[in-house]
Amino acid sequence: MPSLDSVLDTVADRVTPERDERERLADAAATLTDRAGAALADRDIDGDVLQVGSTARGTWLAGDRDIDLFVRFPTDYDRAALERLGLAIGHEVLPEGHEEYAEHPYVTGTHEGFAVDLVPCYAVERATEIRSAVDRTPFHTQYIESHLDDALARDVRLFKCFLKGIGAYGSDLRTEGFSGYLAELLVLEYDGVDALLRAAADWQPPLTLDPEEHGTESFDDPLTVIDPTDPERNVAAVLSATNLARLQHYARDLLADPRDAIFTPSEPSPLDRESVRTHLANRETTAAAIVFETPAIVEDQLYPQLRKSLAGIVDGLERHDFGVVRSTTIADTDRSVLLVELADTTRPAIERHEGPPVAVRDHAVGFFESYVDDDTVYGPFLDGDRYVVERPRAVTDARAYLDSDAIFEVALGAQIETALADGYELLWDEAVATLADAFGTELAAYFQPTP
Repeated sequence: MPSLDSVLDTVADRVTPERDERERLADAAATLTDRAGAALADRDIDGDVLQVGSTARGTWLAGDRDIDLFVRFPTDYDRAALERLGLAIGHEVLPEGHEEYAEHPYVTGTHEGFAVDLVPCYAVERATEIRSAVDRTPFHTQYIESHLDDALARDVRLFKCFLKGIGAYGSDLRTEGFSGYLAELLVLEYDGVDALLRAAADWQPPLTLDPEEHGTESFDDPLTVIDPTDPERNVAAVLSATNLARLQHYARDLLADPRDAIFTPSEPSPLDRESVRTHLANRETTAAAIVFETPAIVEDQLYPQLRKSLAGIVDGLERHDFGVVRSTTIADTDRSVLLVELADTTRPAIERHEGPPVAVRDHAVGFFESYVDDDTVYGPFLDGDRYVVERPRAVTDARAYLDSDAIFEVALGAQIETALADGYELLWDEAVATLADAFGTELAAYFQPTP
């Protein structure tokens, strides 16, 4: 079995950009920076241009071709002027670029084969004075550059590659994983990737790391990493408990069995319709899929709303005593799916409802008198020291429940609720297998789950 050091050396050779790649990226970034600087000067704006992100900090992986440039404006420009001028400069620097929107609009495009984001922000004095979320990014770059050497940059690349390999890299709200900045801070905190992986294998969440000893204690997350540049921010706020646990699982796996394959992302082979039918038959569950048109919103809005809506549907089913085995969301640009797998779809016509102990006089008397003349219930009677009634169950059929307006009575994401109101398709059992045509890989991940 190879040693961990030899595996890390092998992966490092693969993910470290060659000199030619570094030089081409530096030349492209310099050209774009000069263009943006000239565009600022032409408009008599007292601003500057900074390269930020992993390519500025030397922590990008070979083959990643992203250049992030921030155009910093004086703070006396209002938000409307910043957005208008930022877009104008962006289109001048990237004539064939197009506009996208995060907290505010920016221009993205390509240059010399590199993907380029040109983002306007404010030139604030410190990260605690930000006027938009992107304003703190230059401070992140400055902090990492001041603490990073070549050996740690290598280890950051290794850790990022490891996170990509296990599917836990990315702070977008679809992934809910580790951001590049968080990965860098963790490598710095433990002075290398080897020590970080060994520590992560034994973490006991919730865990707080405070690199600059700010002493902030106001977060309630599985992992808290206090931003060195902003003591009121948890860099790991987006990280899900699942992805934190995923890191721990695969850190232990790598330490027990060092191998470079774990650093390479892999997807399961997509399932076809017949395979999905076979899984459902073997599991002897009932699958239900609510299928609707995907709202025209960005992913960082879509996925939180999908998860909220799925949680609402699951909660509604469980409140009516339908056992939910597992559930998931699936989406592409055309269709979204709320998939629920049920242990049972029917319940008895009655449900047991327990009252307070008889000894709790006032509450017990109130419970008894509420039901004593109710012809629809069985009881009240005594079971041990409590009053009990058996009353009619409001919902007895999960199929009827999901195929009714009752699903609009649960907590749904705003745009998901609108999309459902416009119409949805409810698929049951074998009909769910038709989703394999478009979502075979996602269904394989569901029916063949791994950590």
